[in-house]
Amino acid sequence: MKCPFCSDFDNKVVDSRLSGNNDVIRRRRECLGCGRRFTTYERVEDIMPMVIKKDSRREPFDRGKILNGIQKACQKRPVSVPVMEEIVDRIEKAVQEKGHKEIVSTDIGETVMQELQSLDEVAYVRFASVYRSFKDINEFMDELKELLKDGKSRLLNNGEEDS
Repeated sequence: MKCPFCSDFDNKVVDSRLSGNNDVIRRRRECLGCGRRFTTYERVEDIMPMVIKKDSRREPFDRGKILNGIQKACQKRPVSVPVMEEIVDRIEKAVQEKGHKEIVSTDIGETVMQELQSLDEVAYVRFASVYRSFKDINEFMDELKELLKDGKSRLLNNGEEDS
C-alpha cells in the first residue's frame, strides 16, 4: 500500500476492524518511511453484471452512478448520505443476488424510484422527472397525481381518516 504522504510502499497495519454492514474492512496503517498514519478500506469486489442501457449499449455496473443520481435527487432534502448509501447497498445486493450476467438499466431505475418514493416524495419526483424524461407538463402532472393517489391510499390503509 502506497503512503499518501511520502509515497513509500513500506507500511504496517496498526489496527483492523469491520465497518459499515460488516462488508468493509477498515485498516489503520503506519508508514515505515515517514511514520505518519493513514486509513484504508477494503471491500470484496464481486463480479457485477453488465448493464444494458436504453440504446442497447452495455457498460459495467457502477454503484457510483446510482449514488450520484440519488444524491442529485436528494439535494437540499433531509436525507443523510449514510441513508443514500444504504439504498445503493440494497440495490447492489439485489442485483448481485439475481445472479445474471446482464441487467436492464430500467430495472435499476425502477428500483431506485421505489426506494425514493418510500423515502422522500420530493426526491422521488426529481428522480422520476429525469429518469422518465417527461415530454411535457401533462406527463409530469400525471405522475404527481399518481403519487398523491398512492399517498392518500397509504393514509387510508393505515387507519387514518381521509381529509
